[in-house]
Amino acid sequence: MTAQPNRLRRNALASVAVAALVATGAAGVGLTQPATPAYAQSLSKNPIETPDHPPGSFASVVDKVKPGVVAVKVKLDDSADSDDEDGPGQNQQVPPQLREFFKRFGQGGPGQGGPGQGFGMPKRQGQRGAMGSGFIISADGYVVTNNHVVDKAKSVQVTLDDNRTLDAKVIGKDPKTDLALLKITEGGTFPYVSLSKSAPRVGDWVVAIGNPFGLGGTVTAGIVSARGRDIGAGPYDDFLQIDAPINKGNSGGPTFNVGGEVVGVNTAIASPSGGSVGLAFAIPAETVQAVVDQLRADGKVARGYLGVQVQPVTKDIADGLGLDKAKGALVDHAEVGTPAAKAGLKSGDVIESVNGTPINDAKELSRKIAGIKPGAKVELTYLRGGKSDTASVELGVLPNDTKVASTDRGSSANGQPRLGLSLAPASEVGAGSEGVAVMEVDPDGPAAAKGIEQGDIILDVAGSSVSQPSEVAERVRSAESSGRKAVLMRVKSAKGVTRFVAVALNKAG
Repeated sequence: MTAQPNRLRRNALASVAVAALVATGAAGVGLTQPATPAYAQSLSKNPIETPDHPPGSFASVVDKVKPGVVAVKVKLDDSADSDDEDGPGQNQQVPPQLREFFKRFGQGGPGQGGPGQGFGMPKRQGQRGAMGSGFIISADGYVVTNNHVVDKAKSVQVTLDDNRTLDAKVIGKDPKTDLALLKITEGGTFPYVSLSKSAPRVGDWVVAIGNPFGLGGTVTAGIVSARGRDIGAGPYDDFLQIDAPINKGNSGGPTFNVGGEVVGVNTAIASPSGGSVGLAFAIPAETVQAVVDQLRADGKVARGYLGVQVQPVTKDIADGLGLDKAKGALVDHAEVGTPAAKAGLKSGDVIESVNGTPINDAKELSRKIAGIKPGAKVELTYLRGGKSDTASVELGVLPNDTKVASTDRGSSANGQPRLGLSLAPASEVGAGSEGVAVMEVDPDGPAAAKGIEQGDIILDVAGSSVSQPSEVAERVRSAESSGRKAVLMRVKSAKGVTRFVAVALNKAG
């Protein structure tokens, strides 16, 4: 079979690299007989420093960490479709957001005529299972892998480097980050690897170990190509991009630095053929540590909840707000009764930092808040009306269906002919009790260019609520006279969705 072009897929790696969420280890791998088998005490005291020059060989690192890497084999439940040996049932296990990412790189996703078949791997008829990779993170047998590898698992087994195959149970899963924690059910002590406490630099050497195409423990090497990649897989994307060859069967496996510490969990690739082309994505160790700690303690992940819908501060919006830089997260709406509303945050506020850490965009705010435990108090710095202020917020628990961030939407509305809109009081045209209704839109005007449509309701302009077309015109003139290149408006669509839109101030004529 031929592989499908341009598609991203989550690889079901054959070495269950159970994320060594147990902090950084001196050699990266714990001894078979560790002095202290307790999970919390398996942290390294003497971490190996990463050299600034290319190593002559990775053999010493591989010798140390390979015993801590495992292959994960899953029997799927009756609700999951079987597929080939590289991640049977993956298509059902992959989150909808990631399937969209697959589509952007081509057709389909994991399990749709892909990679393994493209490399001539035979499909096993009647098989209802999945294979991936993982790594052991503690002497008592906790293992980290991808959620999509074990999501529909009826039973799970891990194969160790010494070829022993042992049963394991799923302790907890987190679909939002695609991580899962397993526990080997057989007693004893096991070699383990540990997570790095520091993020790698772009250009650092890395080594990946996994089970590509079911071949068994395989080692590849490369460098970190980029950090902070958002591939559309989920709300908290913050991937490392690496060029070490990662193939079908490597999902859930570890990527190590040259000190033998896990810096990432391999989870996806972008490829025109299904095989590695040097575009692989790994969940950073910092994220893995936080998620695994909660999964081990509670079997689930509870995330902090602020209760705002936010959007990016684009250049146009920054101009509309009179900001020097397009940074921060613009509050579109603070839900009633949420921590944000109780702390006094309002629509139009621009959140600039959380606990003193600058926030560059809406996605970063989402990740930052989600990484803090519910009940914790955070200090937010925000701009309102051009003035900086702070708020102390006690975070709630993120509901499963809550949207913590929205993408930038194009829409706008104005009350001036130069912006290409005809307006009327919403209350006078049966469009509600607040705002100004958009009656007509000039298709060649700046408002139309921003997506403003007939039937939209302009709720406020330049931070002030409006109910008459004349008030819209006044706000626009004021923004123009102050030298702003755009005016910021809050607009409600016919479907009831509100968003901020920055409309360019064109000269009349």
